[in-house]
Amino acid sequence: MHKFTVTITEEIAADTPEEAALLLYQELTKRPPPLSYSVTDEAKTTTALTLDRKKADEFASVDHTADPGNW
Repeated sequence: MHKFTVTITEEIAADTPEEAALLLYQELTKRPPPLSYSVTDEAKTTTALTLDRKKADEFASVDHTADPGNW
């Protein structure tokens, strides 16, 4: 299995880095997860991805930990 770094980017006005992180956390608990991501692989290649909400929700509803080979 490969390792990836997945990043979301949100511009947030705040007084401190901690406040910005807390405000993002607050937003993520109130709304659906973001659909746009930046994904970097082990070779440091970065890909911008935008997920389809319907497909993402369907994927999230299935327990993929049971058999990772089926991903």
